[in-house]
Amino acid sequence: MHLLVPFASARSEAGMYALRELPLPALASLLRRLQPAGRLGTDEFSLNPPHECAWAAACGWQAGEGRLPFAAHAARRDGIEVLDLAWAQLTPVHWHVGRDEILLTDPSSLQLEEAESRALLEAVRHLFETEGFAIAWGAPLRWYAAHECFADLPTASLDRAVGRSVDRWLPEGPQARLLRRLQNEVQMLLYAHPLNEAREARGALPVNSFWVSGCGRWQDSAAEEPQVDDRLRAPLLAEDWAAWAEAWRALDAGPLTTLAQRAARGEPAALTLAGERFAQRFEGDA
Repeated sequence: MHLLVPFASARSEAGMYALRELPLPALASLLRRLQPAGRLGTDEFSLNPPHECAWAAACGWQAGEGRLPFAAHAARRDGIEVLDLAWAQLTPVHWHVGRDEILLTDPSSLQLEEAESRALLEAVRHLFETEGFAIAWGAPLRWYAAHECFADLPTASLDRAVGRSVDRWLPEGPQARLLRRLQNEVQMLLYAHPLNEAREARGALPVNSFWVSGCGRWQDSAAEEPQVDDRLRAPLLAEDWAAWAEAWRALDAGPLTTLAQRAARGEPAALTLAGERFAQRFEGDA
């Protein structure tokens, strides 16, 4: 059992204080029993956050930064036949336009319903298909596109861009020009779409763009994918430290306790704790 915990640390003083004052007995037990077994990451400006790098390393995927094939694997889990095509995940999002910058709002705050998501995808489908893209719906916040331009296109993870100015994280280079044009066309089409008008009328955020991530072709996994528990993600991105602490308590009482019990019995156990810059793996003896 390999448990991967994204957003396990915070760089802010408030976040670090919340974690220092938090009793986490299962985590403490694991860190006494398990040994450090490798560290990944560089800084907070890499296209893939450390938890994605750790996930890819555990699976044995061979790809460079920003080219890890998360879209193809998510598409297959959503029942889509990926074949040998190059895939990207297109996440419907809301861009908040400020005076000096455009910020990417966490897509989960859209509370997008299936019928709305499907209708919006159908509204923009022709823009992609006329350019040779294959389009598929996977879930309200998971649209997929297949096109040869995704075969070697570095893109930033959604987890890197949420709450930040989009300019730094948009894809660049010749392969990205078509996507930037499509992004502009989608924004114009959705601006006055009746569904968005209805959302705004009830106080919901409109869907006014999409985020491209996880590009590449399917790669087989050399090992079983880790169990990823991302319950710390939303509160950390929102800087809601009380909620983050509560999520840590639930994590400790649930999956971390299960893993600690395995380790106590001498069964194989691995834990990866990932922050914004680094991911640290811990392992126990088989």
